[in-house]
Amino acid sequence: MSAPPDPLPPDLLQDAAATFGLLSATVRLHLLWLLAHDERDVGTLAEETGQSVATVSHHLGKLKLAGLVRARRHGKHQIHYIDDPHVVDIVRLAVQHHRELRPGSPRARHTRGA
Repeated sequence: MSAPPDPLPPDLLQDAAATFGLLSATVRLHLLWLLAHDERDVGTLAEETGQSVATVSHHLGKLKLAGLVRARRHGKHQIHYIDDPHVVDIVRLAVQHHRELRPGSPRARHTRGA
């Protein structure tokens, strides 16, 4: 039998829950997915997500306030990038998990037949 896990302070749980809350918005998850692969400006992110520049800017603002995304100036553009490698891991794991559960994936076929 394994030892019980260390107790988690309530403020740590609240911070972790807040991160998942930010990731629960499809647009923000999509932005982080794109930024996990390369830095981009707002216009490019808007085009790639099918959202307006205003919508993307709004969501990037929330991600910046949470410390997940940062921006640097490059000429006339703000270039956005992920500032927390742990968030990249979380996003990639979540997407990969659901990708593998989709019908037709090798994992989905394996678990259905079990």
